[in-house]
Amino acid sequence: MPPGSTSDEPVIVDQDEAQARAQLVLTLRGRGVGDRAVLSAIERVPRRLFLSAIHHGLAYEDSALPIECGQTVLSPSFVARVVQYLEVQKSHRVLEIGTGSGYQAAVLGHLGGEVHSIDRYRTLAELAGQRIAALKLPNVKIHHGDGLAGMGKRGPFDRIVLTGAVIEVPEVVMSLLSEDGLLIAPQGEPCSVQSLVRIRRTAGAYSRETLANGLRLTALVPGQAEFL
Repeated sequence: MPPGSTSDEPVIVDQDEAQARAQLVLTLRGRGVGDRAVLSAIERVPRRLFLSAIHHGLAYEDSALPIECGQTVLSPSFVARVVQYLEVQKSHRVLEIGTGSGYQAAVLGHLGGEVHSIDRYRTLAELAGQRIAALKLPNVKIHHGDGLAGMGKRGPFDRIVLTGAVIEVPEVVMSLLSEDGLLIAPQGEPCSVQSLVRIRRTAGAYSRETLANGLRLTALVPGQAEFL
């Protein structure tokens, strides 16, 4: 959010931005995203709000961009594919581990009934909370903490998504998944090639499938950041 802005200020969309958002949706369609609800959610979220002013001109390009705390906002096509794989419904409680800018949490907010997102960086959590408030998404709650340590008594969740890579999904996170729930996570060594994996819980057992290979995402780090 630009310096000096507040969560009470309206998010203004001019004609050029509306056209850019519509063009982004067409781009995503061309890249295999066909879920209408997901595309509608992408179009409704002003991605520029989640970027520093220097990157506003690239907001509706399909590319990953740097954000605060040395982190990255993922490309719209990657977010769209992950959210499409999650199969989120209005009745679902969703957990996102790794809030980042808050962009994906906002997209999920237009799809799920209740969305909780947690980040180890206080700076990111606070900025994301301001952005979510500006978009008036009361069903999205941003938390500061160690998402890899679980969410205490806030579970279970129908859908869980990890935005960074892990070697294995921690058991405490797996335990938060409700019956018939889905969890999506990039799995693999840091700074190495990773796979996008979907885990489904059925009758107390877990089944896994690989959705994509060849990823290189930042690893999720346990614990809370000491200074940021």
